[in-house]
Amino acid sequence: MNDTSTLPTLPDRLSVNPRSPHHVAEIFENDNDIGIKLNGKERFDVEEYCISEGWVKIPAHKALDCRGQPLLRTVKGSVEAFYR
Repeated sequence: MNDTSTLPTLPDRLSVNPRSPHHVAEIFENDNDIGIKLNGKERFDVEEYCISEGWVKIPAHKALDCRGQPLLRTVKGSVEAFYR
């Protein structure tokens, strides 16, 4: 098991997209992955989450916007973020 006490605490809102204002590069510099549970089930396709508002954003299949970024849809529920 990895020691997560030395890792930075996970913020309330986080995005994997470096263009997002909610992207925190220090968290992604570690070798540990971040896990997200939505309604008790682990999701592996989360692009952004917000714990306090209770939602995650996931890609909407193969659809892309005009900049080539995946279109995201919002799924609501109870959100947990943790280090794997």
